[in-house]
Amino acid sequence: MRIKSILSHIAVASAASLVTLLVATGHFQSLLPADAQAQTGQRITDLFKQEMTDVMGRQLTVRLAERDPGNGSGAHRHPGSHTVGYILEGTYEVKIGDTPVRTLKAGEVFYEQPNALHAISRNPSTTEKLKYLIIQVSDPSKPATVPE
Repeated sequence: MRIKSILSHIAVASAASLVTLLVATGHFQSLLPADAQAQTGQRITDLFKQEMTDVMGRQLTVRLAERDPGNGSGAHRHPGSHTVGYILEGTYEVKIGDTPVRTLKAGEVFYEQPNALHAISRNPSTTEKLKYLIIQVSDPSKPATVPE
């Protein structure tokens, strides 16, 4: 069991490193699908999705999230997902579980354990866009997101 956990951590770290390198060096735009998911003021683009057949059927997903100034989402949970966020550009205001509200800048990371309440998720800036990577290891048999 411990080896599977270590392997899943290695897989997440490797995927995150690769995607971060591609985004940071500007080589990523040509790889993006044309049909990114859209919500008013927010765009989420699936960058990578792979079933982890050797880790109890878990799925590894990497997404690029972009938020316009002032954009935020309502409180929610990800019941079956370990979630890591890496801020690429801008400022991200976040509150997960019982932790205090944090304001993260480029290069900073947050972690959200499965089913934790993600009470605040927003771009607090009135002028700058926000870009961040979302890396998830998920149980596909559970809902991806549940609004609170």
